[in-house]
Amino acid sequence: MKGIIAAAAMAVLGTTQVSAEEIEIRRNGQTPSVVGKAENFTGQAVISPLLLPNDSTRANLGQVDFSPGARTVWHTHPAGQLLMVTAGKGWVQEEGKARQDISPGDVVWIPATVRHWHGATATSPMSHLAMTYMADGSNVQWQEPVTDEQYR
Repeated sequence: MKGIIAAAAMAVLGTTQVSAEEIEIRRNGQTPSVVGKAENFTGQAVISPLLLPNDSTRANLGQVDFSPGARTVWHTHPAGQLLMVTAGKGWVQEEGKARQDISPGDVVWIPATVRHWHGATATSPMSHLAMTYMADGSNVQWQEPVTDEQYR
């Protein structure tokens, strides 16, 4: 009897599986870059979307290019964020802790719900790839601006 149930289960599972997904290639420049919204950034930050979230990825990926002095506002991510610095010099700061220098090749993991900001130094531009993960349809909660005193 167990053999029949197992065979029936395999038959059902075999017929209900969704076909495998296909490789997706997003070509350079396929999605236009946008200037970051003033309510989310101080200074100029240009965002180039590279991967949009879907049921399979549950994450988005973008390149963010910060002009000198540009930075995010304080914010959190419900499922974390991964930053990979590709050019320039920048800073990242977790609330209540010292600001940290970041430079090309550095990889920064920001755990879920950790309040932080990141951006370029005052004298150098900075670019990074940012991957944020979705939770309940959201990937970021923007908050108030980082003051000049906090930035210095």
